[in-house]
Amino acid sequence: MTEHNIHTNEPSLEKSTTLIEIEGLYQIFGKTPKEVLPKVKAGASKEEVLAETGHTVGLQDINLNIKRGEIFVIMGLSGSGKSTLIRHFNRLIDPTAGLIRVDGDNIMEFSMKDLTTFRRHKMSMVFQHFGLMPHRTVLENVGYGLSIKGENKKDWEEKANQWLETVGLTGYGEQYPSQLSGGQQQRVGLARALCTDAEILLMDEAFSALDPLIRSEMQEQLLDLQENLQKTIIFITHDLDEALRLGDRIAVLKDGKLVQVGNPVDIVLNPADEYVRAFAKDVNRARALSVQTIMTANTEKLTGKVAGDVRGEFPKDKDHAFVFDEEGYQGILSRAKLDDMDDNTTLKEVLLPLTSVRQSTPLQDVIPIALTSPFDIPVINKKGILKGRIEAKKLADVLSP
Repeated sequence: MTEHNIHTNEPSLEKSTTLIEIEGLYQIFGKTPKEVLPKVKAGASKEEVLAETGHTVGLQDINLNIKRGEIFVIMGLSGSGKSTLIRHFNRLIDPTAGLIRVDGDNIMEFSMKDLTTFRRHKMSMVFQHFGLMPHRTVLENVGYGLSIKGENKKDWEEKANQWLETVGLTGYGEQYPSQLSGGQQQRVGLARALCTDAEILLMDEAFSALDPLIRSEMQEQLLDLQENLQKTIIFITHDLDEALRLGDRIAVLKDGKLVQVGNPVDIVLNPADEYVRAFAKDVNRARALSVQTIMTANTEKLTGKVAGDVRGEFPKDKDHAFVFDEEGYQGILSRAKLDDMDDNTTLKEVLLPLTSVRQSTPLQDVIPIALTSPFDIPVINKKGILKGRIEAKKLADVLSP
């Protein structure tokens, strides 16, 4: 494979802080896992351990750091250990050996009371098959986590209704899960997880039961929500396209072992071995990779209405700049054009129109814009705030075979 020199955007300060640490994690299923552990640590294969001891090796020496505010995707084929791994984060399964720290706390030392509090307040889980309670209304399902914490009904109903509005289900509160489509039920599951205001979301194959169109819509909604919420999301999937679209970073598992951890571009362009290469070889990069995977994080912009407002603020190392006013993004101003203007010239008269994109936009939608402009493309969030830029060279590098 051709080597590519891709520099992805630097993480924000928030995303540079480690929230979850996994060290030396092993999971062995069977009657006497502790007795089998030395054999596994000595290098015995999964097949050898099963044949000789009747024990199944679920996870082998997993070491991970997950950053605050990132979407961390764990992917692999069926039986790779990904669903086993995610159940260790909230100790639904205890490891045979290893350390799990969350926000500096060793959760292996938690009492059952502490663990219950931790699960209720720190982590929420979204399941593949929704996990909704059929005898409760949609509103009751969404607010359930708050109601069992003891919040009064008026308060949790208000919060539940707000989250239903956020996921596009305003007016569905009095219906029952059976009255909703699969996509709507999954939105309820997402709203329920978010309603508890837990810092960490665990999503185990959360969209796998949905048909492709609804699945794509849910991915889009999750990315839209994440722009504002900045939750730490651990997302399990067997689908590389989904992993590439959603993940800030991706961990690939095979037979309970960690094969590679990297950002989406690393996984596609620099697979660690044949296993990862087999996943990546048929990927449509333009469709699977999103703007966030290659954008340069940058909020440098000009704000004003006339040339005199922005003349002294023009970036010294750029030949163009993004112009904003109180209404939001307005267009591109070139240095050459600004040099020819007097201070009272209205900027809108000379700005070059250039479509902005979102962080969740697939690269295939960026290509036509890039082909018609020599300038960087602005990346703007749902609120109209500048988050970064797409540079033509990065786009070309990542799409080159």
